[in-house]
Amino acid sequence: MPETHVNLYGGSPLNRLSWLRTSHAFLNAIIAVPSTRWLLFNAGQPLVSSGPNNSSKPAPVYLSTSDVKAFLGPEPYFGQGKEPGSLVEEVAEEEGHSNHSPTAAVRHRGIPLVFLGLLEKNSGDGASALPSSDFKDPHEAVKKLEGIPYFSMDVVDLGFLSEKIDEILKETKPAQEGHQLTWAEPRSLMTNLDALTAGIFASARSLADWNQRNKFCPACGNPTYSMWGGWKIACTSLLPWTDNTGKKPCPTVKGLHNFTHPRTDSVVIMIAIDETGDKILLGRGRRFPGKFYSALAGFIEPGESFEDAVAREMWEEAGVHVWNVKYHSGQPWPYPANLMVGFYARADSSKPIRTDLDNELVDARWFTRDEVLAVLNHGRGTHFRKSDWKKVEEITEGRVNVPGTDDKAAAHALAPAGQAVVPEKKDNLEDSEQVKEADEPPFRLPPVTAIAGVLIRDWAERKIGFPPEDVPKGNL
Repeated sequence: MPETHVNLYGGSPLNRLSWLRTSHAFLNAIIAVPSTRWLLFNAGQPLVSSGPNNSSKPAPVYLSTSDVKAFLGPEPYFGQGKEPGSLVEEVAEEEGHSNHSPTAAVRHRGIPLVFLGLLEKNSGDGASALPSSDFKDPHEAVKKLEGIPYFSMDVVDLGFLSEKIDEILKETKPAQEGHQLTWAEPRSLMTNLDALTAGIFASARSLADWNQRNKFCPACGNPTYSMWGGWKIACTSLLPWTDNTGKKPCPTVKGLHNFTHPRTDSVVIMIAIDETGDKILLGRGRRFPGKFYSALAGFIEPGESFEDAVAREMWEEAGVHVWNVKYHSGQPWPYPANLMVGFYARADSSKPIRTDLDNELVDARWFTRDEVLAVLNHGRGTHFRKSDWKKVEEITEGRVNVPGTDDKAAAHALAPAGQAVVPEKKDNLEDSEQVKEADEPPFRLPPVTAIAGVLIRDWAERKIGFPPEDVPKGNL
């Protein structure tokens, strides 16, 4: 492709200042900067506002450090020592190496806090980025930063404060200015997010979720604690003041361990284009109500390349062999932490389609360009009614049993399936069960806020594809 396509949630504008995450002096200094802003979550649901007097669509609201101070616990927030209020000595990093000290920006009291990065005033030119050597005096160094620092946290585990969350939020500046603050289902915000907020939101939600759910060490079962501004977790047996008498050392004492750092699980999502270039293969999952068709998708398995996963998933789900696999673009998917990797490939439309191999799809079929364009141009072609969205939620949450779905299909619902069914709300559309059949499209497609919708639209508009060929070139 001649240009890079940036999907929703991608293109984060933040300088993550990753080389400073291990410095509790830096984190404690920047958290107190007046311009610092916070995104809050409650069990993964973001805090949102519809603007003063409901003047806008719901979107994540940014709070100041003073607004959230009650949730942070006692100082120091990072570099916490053995006793409350004490500060551990900061260990200097070796040049060119990360700080692997078990007390690097340690936070073992209070809920995890995540430093997301800095939105620089002159974003992209690199001129205002400060090296770690400039933070020997962090309070002086942060004065040189030009921009907005961002943090996030999930308040679900606040303990006794949980009952006071609503009262505390009423005292925040946005609430005092007339904003109605509520917790929202995150996927419902997709069509309301601007590019800046979407990029910040993606990492904020994924990291808040990862910190909240990883409370015990997978290696030995001890509780974990937060490090590196929320970008690492460690076993409490590693803390220098922990009494490990008579216990075997935790395996995390030595070496690198992938569960101590945030995970990103890759998912391939793809369309197959036939030899003529004028047909694509789409499928309908068991979890989708009505006539909803989308790109096929699946998690990458150990020992696979992206191309291997595309070929395997196409075969398993539709019995179709593909070749000439081409990359399109990627989309971060923070539900909870996936990377959707988009592809298109060539396939033979004259061969039979099979959905009986892994039984994940109710149907799969080839659609012509004219058929797809007709749906994309239809007023309801990429729109889900409230009743449809409710059905999907009930199925996903297990309140309704769907015959034929297995554990693998349930895992898929966390990524491609959940992605494809986000409703694209349009105020001028009637949301009634009494919609006349004549007004309904023959089938429905995902919106372009999801990469599945982007792949389908780009093919329909001839932005991607293959030249026609007379004879299939064989299998991948």
